[in-house]
Amino acid sequence: MTEHSKVALAFSGGLDTTVCVPLLEEEYEHDEVIGVTVDVGQPAAEFDEAEETAEALDLDHYVVDAKDAFADQCLDAVKANATYQGYPLGTALARPVIAEAILDVAKEEGCDAIAHGCTGKGNDQLRFEAVWRESDLEVIAPVRELGLTREWEMEYAEKKDLPVEGGNEGDWSIDTNLWSRSVEGDDLEDPGYVPPEDIYEWTDAPGQKETEDGEFETIELTFEDGKPVAIDGEEMPAVQLIEYLNDLAGSYGVGRTDMMEDRMLGLKVRENYEHPAATTLLNAHEALEGLVLTEEERAFKKQVDQQWAEKAYEGLLSAPLVDALDGFVDTTQEKVTGTVTIKFEGGQARPVGRESDYAVYSESAASFNTESVDGIAQSDATGVAKYHGFQSRLANEVAANVEAKKDELLADGGEGEGDDGEE
Repeated sequence: MTEHSKVALAFSGGLDTTVCVPLLEEEYEHDEVIGVTVDVGQPAAEFDEAEETAEALDLDHYVVDAKDAFADQCLDAVKANATYQGYPLGTALARPVIAEAILDVAKEEGCDAIAHGCTGKGNDQLRFEAVWRESDLEVIAPVRELGLTREWEMEYAEKKDLPVEGGNEGDWSIDTNLWSRSVEGDDLEDPGYVPPEDIYEWTDAPGQKETEDGEFETIELTFEDGKPVAIDGEEMPAVQLIEYLNDLAGSYGVGRTDMMEDRMLGLKVRENYEHPAATTLLNAHEALEGLVLTEEERAFKKQVDQQWAEKAYEGLLSAPLVDALDGFVDTTQEKVTGTVTIKFEGGQARPVGRESDYAVYSESAASFNTESVDGIAQSDATGVAKYHGFQSRLANEVAANVEAKKDELLADGGEGEGDDGEE
């Protein structure tokens, strides 16, 4: 440790990170702690809490605006149709962006170490440290390394008169960013518990809006090279577009997920998510891919997308594998340019129309009212139909013949035994 050591702490102003401040000074003997809060679209109240707590702790506090960088990451995820076990990735996409921003501040401020308040049970410790361990800074995780419990932290905060309300941050553990809102903890830890409607903030009850006004709403999303750029013809920057869709799609109850999620450490946890914009954009993007990509491209891209999403969930989008995956994704996305009409109804964002100059589609070829396809007569398909399934039919016939021979041998053997018995 240097003569005057300084550590940068990922700081939210909640119980865990507040407790970390004195622990880093007392247990880890750092002379100075600085707090860094990164804006990836959290509610304003969270920044107010962080500012007030930092001031009460006499903590140098830095706020970094990373919304644009995070929004770009989210739209990259759309290009890769990135979902994990059925839900759009949100927290996983945000953590590396946050970690990079904190690391930049730590370097600028001449810090010797960098710290977080994650426990040893979750995914975020891995996502933060995957970024930080590429630097030469010491990585510290007080909650994990000291084996702290929430009860111990509350008692410690009371003893030290730390500026937290007894560690009571509400019934639920909530993480919010521009792309998603996750809710877990307390009664939700029981898989059989039916959550109340008040756990949701971004989404109204599905079907409620249609019942009130009796109408459904449609919008037209414009994509260029796989990324959404406009709504109903109006171009919007990424952050604005996502925020707009969160409000609109959320009012129709779009984007709720209640699931049992398998974490990287092997734990299975119950998670509730809200992701209206993400659901809408992913549905629209897949619909447009269905129009412009060939069957082979779509089939292979599903494998690429799954690998991309797995690395994103792990917080490892900087891995060499992802560079290779991005190469394939970017090539396919050159054709994912066009418009998709989305209809909001019953808690769904349903694609009901799509158009593109790159459409691998011929209306006349697909029509039942045309006789041929580019000079290929319908009767030309007769030979294809005869060959189709030939190998399967042959295999079934061979298997049936083998079984018949076995039955014949068994029958012959049975008669022989009977004759011997009579003699």
